[in-house]
Amino acid sequence: MTIHTYSNSSQTAWNRGQLNVMIKAPNNDRPFGYCDGTEEDRKSLIAMAEEEGLAGIDIDVRNLKTGRQVWTICGDLGDDADLDDFDA
Repeated sequence: MTIHTYSNSSQTAWNRGQLNVMIKAPNNDRPFGYCDGTEEDRKSLIAMAEEEGLAGIDIDVRNLKTGRQVWTICGDLGDDADLDDFDA
């Protein structure tokens, strides 16, 4: 599993097609990370979202024409959820 947090270098790797999945949060245009799209990546993202207070986690997958994907983390906010601190 390799989740790359958003940075200039990870954005460049995405632009060059070196990373398969862009990870986003709902209502936020800027991605918070990138990954290879493995099942281990998916499980890790769900675990991190639950730690941040999201419940009923789902990953909405959008397939791009390039064969890559955009994953959007969806879930219900718990009382102690703080999406500003959600970090891959």
